[in-house]
Amino acid sequence: MKRIGIIGAGQLGQMLGQAGRALELEFVFLDPSPEPPAATVGRVQRRAFDDVAALEQLAAATDVVTYEFENVPVGAIESIASDTCVYPPPEALRFAQDRLSEKRLFEALHIPVAPYRAVDSERDLRAAAAEIGLPVVLKTRRLGYDGKGQAIIRDGSDLAGSVAALGGGNLIAEQLIAFDREVSAIGVRNVRGDVAVYPLIENQHRDGILDCSRAPLAMPRLAEVASRHLRQMLSHLEYVGVLTIEFFDVGGSLLANEYAPRVHNSGHWTIEGARTSQFENHLRAILDLPLGEVAPVGHSAMLNLIGSMPPNSIELDPEMAWLHDYGKSPRAGRKLGHITIVADNAAGREREIARVRERLIP
Repeated sequence: MKRIGIIGAGQLGQMLGQAGRALELEFVFLDPSPEPPAATVGRVQRRAFDDVAALEQLAAATDVVTYEFENVPVGAIESIASDTCVYPPPEALRFAQDRLSEKRLFEALHIPVAPYRAVDSERDLRAAAAEIGLPVVLKTRRLGYDGKGQAIIRDGSDLAGSVAALGGGNLIAEQLIAFDREVSAIGVRNVRGDVAVYPLIENQHRDGILDCSRAPLAMPRLAEVASRHLRQMLSHLEYVGVLTIEFFDVGGSLLANEYAPRVHNSGHWTIEGARTSQFENHLRAILDLPLGEVAPVGHSAMLNLIGSMPPNSIELDPEMAWLHDYGKSPRAGRKLGHITIVADNAAGREREIARVRERLIP
């Protein structure tokens, strides 16, 4: 029986563990959290992510190591990569951890991005505003997620103090894009280089956090372009595992926003909505197994449950909707679970989304 080591034991690790049951895999996790969700599917070493001794123990106890979030210290990954298989490759993690490096990677691969500038002072921000025009989004280059670590600069009065409020430097200013929709392209590549790409996904956010994803998005030309960019990234990075690129659709043209070197929130619909989930395919990829089919089984949606879970009395249609509870303590802005919806057609999906949302209201 193969044993997988996973750095991080949150809900993504939990869902990887659940998917691994069908493949008869065992899991060992590394995570300092006192109540990690993935403890339900494997043993957790409660040590720091950059604890070299703990990482070496994880590598020694497992056949391959992966990670479930992109803020794992690259140096920690590299400390074990020479002696054990670590996927996705550390280089993919390095680019993803720095928004400036990420943008430059996209540009090197001729994947369009919004105009941007590096910002390390208020003078830099004023120059960026003059060069690319207001409004801009000012972001920390590292560690920002779910709308955190960023501010919108709409006019000159917002310039003063904005850099200091975000740490004083090591920032990036990006032109604020008036986009038609945000989409996610999710693909997977195994060790031998086989690639599969899931249907294109449309995302909606609320307060900077993903609220709802729908798949498939019925825009074939857009899906073709997104798939081409995604395949280019997978090949260039010699990537192994699941990779997600988020794009802005601006009048039928795609601008890359960011990528995630891991299984992704917008792909949770694949658990019930695709022939093979992103989680199972990630495991297949890092073990160099044949990839599973990625075709949808219907028209799907994923609704994030943020801050609070629905009451135990909530009634869902067992043939169309599934509740996933991560077992996390409630907290404002925290992803506690999700509901997947699968219908025969897009209209049926929208009706079920409306019904579920009504039931979620206390």
